[in-house]
Amino acid sequence: MIEVQNIKKSFRHINVLKGVDIQINKGEIVTIYGASGAGKTTLLQIMGTLDKPEEGKVLINGVKLMQLKENKLADFRNKNIGFVFQFHHLLPEFSAFENVCIPGYISGKSKKHIHKRAKELLDFLNMGDRLEHKPAQLSGGEQQRVAVARALINTPSVILADEPSGNLDSKNKEELHKLFRNLKEEFQQTIVIATHDTRLTDIADRTINMKDGILWKNN
Repeated sequence: MIEVQNIKKSFRHINVLKGVDIQINKGEIVTIYGASGAGKTTLLQIMGTLDKPEEGKVLINGVKLMQLKENKLADFRNKNIGFVFQFHHLLPEFSAFENVCIPGYISGKSKKHIHKRAKELLDFLNMGDRLEHKPAQLSGGEQQRVAVARALINTPSVILADEPSGNLDSKNKEELHKLFRNLKEEFQQTIVIATHDTRLTDIADRTINMKDGILWKNN
């Protein structure tokens, strides 16, 4: 499913990733756990093609991502990788429904298909009565559910979540944790989560611990 081979990355002569190797199977929830500065966000960004390594390879479903040209890479990212971020990154001028639809429009699928899929996802996430609400009218937990629906709109191979519970209160964190498990059970979704929240590691099938840019223990 996902293969990360000998990934190395530096910023201003600081070695952030020092030769990372990971293999993630289809349908797994995997947490990359570590303190701030461990390199987990950088690794997630490289896995999601938002950044490039200095050395190493990333393959998703056998596709060698580093060999794709920019337009092909952007198309692959849009269709195969869903992102969930700590601060949601919803567009404030658009409704919840519209925010979810945007990646679908970019993919080139028909509006009829996109609208049907968006409504189904928002209903599944208990947001069916909030379709026309803009982000400022939603709670933090509701915004995160919209972000998850947006990540799922193109039926991606994998969801990459970067500190997804970092901006939520305890109640909404618990709801998000249950949501990730539900996504696996309902859609057999592969989910990779970068986090320093130990409660997220509890829901994972496997935890990869990172420290100082290397993997130092796997559970």
